Amino acid sequence: MLLIYDLIFLFVAFLYLLRYLIKRKFHKGIFARFGFLPNNLLLDNPIWLHAVSVGEAVVVKGFIDALRRDYPGKKIVITTVTATGNKIAKSLARPGDFVTYFPLDLSFIVRRVIKKINPCLVVVAETEVWPNFITILNKKNIPIAIINARISDKSFKGYKKVLFFIKPVLNRVTLFCAQTKSDALKLKELGVDADKIKVTGNMKFDGSLKENNQKELDLLRKNLKVKETDKIFIAGSTHAGEEEIVLDVYKSLKIKFNDLKLILVPRHPERSQEVGRLVEMRGFQAAYISHLFGAGDLGSVAYNQPEIVYILDTVGQLMDYYAISDIVFVGGSLIPKGGHNILEPAFLGKPVIIGPNMFNFRDIAELFVRRQACIMVNNMDELQNAVNSLLGDSAKIFKLTENAKALIGENRGATVRNLGYVKSYL
Repeated sequence: MLLIYDLIFLFVAFLYLLRYLIKRKFHKGIFARFGFLPNNLLLDNPIWLHAVSVGEAVVVKGFIDALRRDYPGKKIVITTVTATGNKIAKSLARPGDFVTYFPLDLSFIVRRVIKKINPCLVVVAETEVWPNFITILNKKNIPIAIINARISDKSFKGYKKVLFFIKPVLNRVTLFCAQTKSDALKLKELGVDADKIKVTGNMKFDGSLKENNQKELDLLRKNLKVKETDKIFIAGSTHAGEEEIVLDVYKSLKIKFNDLKLILVPRHPERSQEVGRLVEMRGFQAAYISHLFGAGDLGSVAYNQPEIVYILDTVGQLMDYYAISDIVFVGGSLIPKGGHNILEPAFLGKPVIIGPNMFNFRDIAELFVRRQACIMVNNMDELQNAVNSLLGDSAKIFKLTENAKALIGENRGATVRNLGYVKSYL
C-alpha cells in the first residue's frame, strides 16, 4: 500500500516542483524538502521537533524551553514546512541546533533524512500524519509523539474514508497527547490503541499573558500618527469577503465615533493591494504600514484627513498591532474558513469579536462564548452592534477581558503535562 502512496506522492512532488518553477519562488528550503542536508551535521542523536507552520512553531516555544531545562546538553532539530514557520523556528534555535524544512514524504527521501539526523525521539506539534515518515521511524524503533493533537471534522471524515490505510499508520505512533476528550474519541474511532492516547489539554493556553511595554506601544501609535484619544479597531487575519464587511461597519461607525481608527490585517499579505483597492472604493485612503517603516513615510497619504485605513502588509507583527488596539475582530470566521487564534489578543487583554465559523478552533471558541469571554456575531449588523456597544461601554470591555483572563488561567498546564509523558521515551 505504501508503494502506491509513494507513486501518488511522487506525482504530487512533481507538481510541487513545477509550481515553484513557474512562480520562481525558489529558496534554499526546497533542497531540504528533497532530502539534501549539509554533509557536516554533528547532532549526536538529537530530539527532532516538527512544527508545520507559524501557529505550531509559536505553540512549541514553551515545550522547547522546558526540554532545554531538563536536557541542557541535548541538541534539537526543528523542521517546518512554511518559510514563515522556518523564520520563527530559527528564533527558537540555539548554537548546535539545526533548523531545516520537513522532507517530502517519499520513502527514499525520508529514509535518507532520518539516517542523516538520527534522532532519539521525534515530537510532532498538532496532527501531521505522514505515512512514510511514521512507518520508517517505527521500523527504526525511534519513538514518535504527537503533542497538542487534534483531529478536525474535515480530517476525521477524510481519514474514515481510508481507514484501512490510515489505521495501521496511526498505530505506529508511540504517543498521542490530545487537546480534548473529543479528539481522543476520534483517535479511538480511527483505531488508535487507547493506551497510546492521553488527554493533556491545549498548549495554546500556555502562551504569555503579556504585560505591555507602554513606551513601545506609545511609539507605535506615534509612528501611525494616532492620537492618545483615538480608538483603534483592528481586524486580524481577514480573508476575501470579510474586509468589505469590516469596511462597511467602520464607515457607519465613523459617523458616531470620529476618533475611531481601523487597521486591516489580511491573513495573506500578498492580498494587501487588493484590500487597498477595497479601502479606496469606499472613499478611504489606504495606508500600507510597510511603507511607513520601510520608506519613512506613507507617500501620498495625508495625515490631516481622518479617512485613513491602515493595512498591515508584513508578516510577524500582528501581535504588536493587537497590543495597541482597543477592539479586536479575528477573521476567517465570518466566512467558512474556520477562524484563527483568538487566544493571541486575549493574552493581551483585548476584547475579542469572532464570527460563527470557528470550526478550526471550535473547542476554544465555544468555551470563550459560554464563559462570556468574547462576542460572537453572525453578520455585518451584529458586528456593527458589537463594536458600537464596546466603544460605549468600558464596563463591558472589562468583563470580557477579565473573563478571558480567568479562562486562560484555568486551562494552562498542557505543556508541562505533555513533557511529562514525552520524557518517558527519552
